Amino acid sequence: MNMFQSVISKILLSFIALVSGLALISCGSLMHKEPPGPIYDVRSAVVVSGPKVPPAVLAGVGDRVNKAINATVRTEVYPRVVLTIRVVSVTTGQGYDKSQSSAKITVDAASVEDGTVIAVSTFDVLSRSNLSDASEEILAENIAARIRSIFTLSPGSE
Repeated sequence: MNMFQSVISKILLSFIALVSGLALISCGSLMHKEPPGPIYDVRSAVVVSGPKVPPAVLAGVGDRVNKAINATVRTEVYPRVVLTIRVVSVTTGQGYDKSQSSAKITVDAASVEDGTVIAVSTFDVLSRSNLSDASEEILAENIAARIRSIFTLSPGSE
């Protein structure tokens, strides 16, 4: 009887594994995949803001994005653009423990040839830091990471 139960349990486990695998494959086909966005050859970036934005955030975003631009090599021809990164607002000391910061960002990609804006991206960034000294740098890195992702830039070397 033990041998019979062992064979049955092996068959049952194999069947369950097969059904689980098929279910996972079918779920993957149900998920909506967005087509990739357009790719641009970003030539430079400038960061601007109002007077209440910490200078460390502006400098940190500018340095990180420009390093990423310099590290990115395009092998195909894409529309050449320059980025204007507008830090609309920065709010610090949020949350119950005052460790969160947020920023509202707008990025315009203007054509190098004629200056027309051909792409606009607007987004919010939320960061958390337990060290108040590092909160502006962490926010700057989170903003720069989002821009690198949107414009398909390589991470710059330190």
